Amino acid sequence: MSDDVLSIIPADPYWRPDRDAAERAAALAAELAPGIPDGLDVEIEVTWHESITVVDCGSNLTKIGCPLCGASIDTEWWADLIDVHYEDGFTTLATQVPCCGGQTTLDALDYDWPCGFARFEIAIWNPDRGWFKDEEPAALANALGHPVRQVMAHI
Repeated sequence: MSDDVLSIIPADPYWRPDRDAAERAAALAAELAPGIPDGLDVEIEVTWHESITVVDCGSNLTKIGCPLCGASIDTEWWADLIDVHYEDGFTTLATQVPCCGGQTTLDALDYDWPCGFARFEIAIWNPDRGWFKDEEPAALANALGHPVRQVMAHI
């Protein structure tokens, strides 16, 4: 069986909220994604990572573009890089892209299906909905006290 995970992460990969802000944002996420009536309850996981961790879109990732030259970046290069850092996370997001040899950051790559990097994450498992839209991301950002990004994974 596969799962869908809608994650809310800070726009700044290094930023983490205090406990009160995290609880407010998680409670709002639970209201916005209550699950299927008479179905499975949605599971909300709030995680403070010790180091920067990839929050990827799982099998939704179809391609990666270089923000410097516009070339397509092999997803195997990215997957190998993520595998190396899976256990311990990232101390820096700086990288040299294989297409043009330029210096950029992993969070600046152009992911077809958003991916992100964070030290804090609210993961909503099987939310029975798509992306947060309209005013919902702004409300989550307000509850958290910091701009947010969304990542939708199919795993």
